[in-house]
Amino acid sequence: MAEEISESPNDPPPETPPSPPSEPEFDSKTMRKTKPGLKRLFLTFTVLVSFLLGFPFLFKSVEIYRSPLPFHDIDILSNDVVSNPILFPCHFQAIFVPSDPKSSSIDTTGIARNLCLSLYKCGSIRAVDLDFSDDESVDEALESAGFDFGGKVYSVVVVVNGDGVEGVKVVVGKYRHAWIVGRDWGVEEVAERLAEIFVKVFVNGGREEGLIHGEFMPVGADGRIVLSFNLLNADPMDWTYDWDFQKIDETLLAPMIDVLGPIANISVESQVLYYTPKFTFSSWDEKLGGYTLSTKDLPFFVNSNEWHLDTSIAAGGRSKILQFVVYVPSAKECPLLLQLPNGEISKTNAFISPMWGGVMVWNPQSCSRDSDSELVTLILSPEDLQKVFEVFAGQFRQLFGLKSGSLHVGSLDTYSLLASEKGFTEWELDFLSRQHTCFNIHSSATTLGSLSKLVQSLPRMIIMDEIGKQVKFSLEAANLARSNASLGFYDASAVSSRQARSLAEDAFFHPSIMSVSYYSFEHCFAVYSPFFLPVSMHVLLAALREWRRYKQEKAKYLLWKAKEKVAS
Repeated sequence: MAEEISESPNDPPPETPPSPPSEPEFDSKTMRKTKPGLKRLFLTFTVLVSFLLGFPFLFKSVEIYRSPLPFHDIDILSNDVVSNPILFPCHFQAIFVPSDPKSSSIDTTGIARNLCLSLYKCGSIRAVDLDFSDDESVDEALESAGFDFGGKVYSVVVVVNGDGVEGVKVVVGKYRHAWIVGRDWGVEEVAERLAEIFVKVFVNGGREEGLIHGEFMPVGADGRIVLSFNLLNADPMDWTYDWDFQKIDETLLAPMIDVLGPIANISVESQVLYYTPKFTFSSWDEKLGGYTLSTKDLPFFVNSNEWHLDTSIAAGGRSKILQFVVYVPSAKECPLLLQLPNGEISKTNAFISPMWGGVMVWNPQSCSRDSDSELVTLILSPEDLQKVFEVFAGQFRQLFGLKSGSLHVGSLDTYSLLASEKGFTEWELDFLSRQHTCFNIHSSATTLGSLSKLVQSLPRMIIMDEIGKQVKFSLEAANLARSNASLGFYDASAVSSRQARSLAEDAFFHPSIMSVSYYSFEHCFAVYSPFFLPVSMHVLLAALREWRRYKQEKAKYLLWKAKEKVAS
């Protein structure tokens, strides 16, 4: 049996089962067997994106609203004002009329020479009908002749061999006419007189320098003037005076304010003050029989500590306030007289202060008072009010740069200037309209140019829609004023230029522009960076680190997968 179960030496050895494949070598530092997750990366980038999305909201929260301004149009206006000054058309005509009693009319006598097309109605007036001894009647006769037909035509009538006139008589009327009456002239002498009247009187308003400087314009930036009339009683224990100012306003001031309407919007106020002593001391003059003040003491006459020349709330802002003061001295310095440098006494007993107003010293008829009599309030008589108004009207004219007298000294003759009951003649109003139009347009262009430079230099400045509209309307009014001026519409150009200047000033001094809420971008970054920059940097660095970690872990996983694939 043993032999049967023994193995034969020639039999093949039994087969061994196959061993399982060996795993690749694993390095935990450079490989990983699991795929890296996206949860940490997702959370990190979610925080980063939320911060990035918050920046637009931050910029929107600090955004400054800026209404678009027409910078190009402003530059065009500024350049036009400098390169293309306004030219006002002025039409002149000279009419030569022989004073021959046989002449029936101006037309039949013939016109020796016309400087432009004659616009008068032929035969409407005869030279023999003019009474050259009565200037008012001559002026009205020339106006009734229809010389200008409502246009801005300045006429000078030259009457040769005028009867009843000695030498040469030159008169400038209150409309747009002047006349020269004399005998035996040469052509050059007549031409020189005509040129002087046209240029120095009608064009330059009788001023020697010819132009009104802007710093002496008695009109506010908003086109308004407030006339404040004050009656000051130095010592009411001596006497107290009052006035019926409403009568002055209705009968005397209203016509003057009406004719100045195109140039300025004028309002009137009045008040009566008591216990208002002057600041200077007067000295008794035996020869003059009164207390005198010299001109060197006038700058200290106004006592700002005691004279409370208050005005209403409506007079605030950029309106120009002109003070007109009637000073009633006390009994201990009555009569009070203003002495001129030449030693003479001022006829008006008044003086002006440029850009402030004027003062008139009014002395009562009787400077002595009865100590036993009861004090009563006295009312200025209509005659006294008329004199006071005439002085104030002359001062008002001087503040506008015009003459207060009735004479103009020329190179050859002395001209008589007729006064208007409205305070300003028509040719003077034309002169004021032209000068104020030029000044207002230049001022508006300068203001808009300054606003344009300021806005462009500060990108964070607030520009409201109201400012944009004011700038737009100011440009339109300035261009309209220039157009009206070139067509000879003096009143319309003055009104438009006044609106242009007022709107430009309103835009430049708008409350939103004066705010401190505008600042540069660098300032904004410096304010908000301490709050957001540290956190933002940490979030950004964390996102970068997480992204780099994810790439490294994914590379480890891909390396393991590659080795595993090779091993299999």
